[in-house]
Amino acid sequence: MPVDLAIVILNYNTAELLRGCLRSIQASQHELRLRVIVVDNASSDGSAAMVRAEFPEVELIVNAANIGYSAGNNVAMRALGFGQMTVPVAMLPRYVLLLNPDTVLSPAALAQMVRFMDDHPTIGVAGPRVRRPDGSLDRACRRSFPTPQVSFYRMIGLSRLFPKSRRFNAYNLEYLPEDAVHPVDSVVGAYMQVRGEAILAAGLLDERFFMYGEDLDWAKRIKDAGWEVWYNGAVEITHVKEAASSQSSKSRIDFYEAMWLFYQKHYRNKTNWALDKLIILGIVGKGGLDVARHLWRYCNGERSDKTAAIGQVSVDSM
Repeated sequence: MPVDLAIVILNYNTAELLRGCLRSIQASQHELRLRVIVVDNASSDGSAAMVRAEFPEVELIVNAANIGYSAGNNVAMRALGFGQMTVPVAMLPRYVLLLNPDTVLSPAALAQMVRFMDDHPTIGVAGPRVRRPDGSLDRACRRSFPTPQVSFYRMIGLSRLFPKSRRFNAYNLEYLPEDAVHPVDSVVGAYMQVRGEAILAAGLLDERFFMYGEDLDWAKRIKDAGWEVWYNGAVEITHVKEAASSQSSKSRIDFYEAMWLFYQKHYRNKTNWALDKLIILGIVGKGGLDVARHLWRYCNGERSDKTAAIGQVSVDSM
């Protein structure tokens, strides 16, 4: 008998947070048939050993290298039977949940989200309200697609100046109540629950997205295939956010590469010449400044750390 919900957790050096995530799944209150798969992207912090020792019921897949978010999740989805012609459709999971290792589920979240999608058979993707540990809303949990217009308003700062504007802040939909239930363009990949039939219609994640943007791209392809995407603000989870990815210059480069890839893939051929050049300039300019700023902070922080260490040695030597 197929499972109701297959939970896929891609992990990279977040052993302690992964432990908390898996414990919150264990504490979930439901009658669902679950299958939990952890894909470890060559962690060096003992994550795989921890899963084997403490969560023997969890399926563990260990990759020999960090192959990225999209490819890592696709490994698990192929193991579930998606993309495999030899697996009967009737044996595939009804839903697949992409879940970040730095999330903590409320006890009823899984049951409520499955029930929500069961009650709305036209929904292909759904996500809950996502809180940060400080209680603030993770604004990425409900989004519009970054069309040229939406991206332009965001890049020049109008979304920050007019956070409640439907026109200028369409990207994060902050003009809508946090506890509302409504259709959106995309939810965040930290908790992205997808109907098995929608995966069959749209395909797996695009592995050209190494990190960032893959959830937006998947939601876009699923919507283009005729399915709806909904935000369910009546259900809440906690997301530490960015724990699984360092704030290095590499991660920032990945972010802007994903932004460019999404634009090129979905909108560039429909954008006039002048606006296209403005968008390219915006991505390159903002991306270059952002990466330079992170490098500056890293270099200064590293120098400060070394100075502090030298100072500590001097004091201890006296």
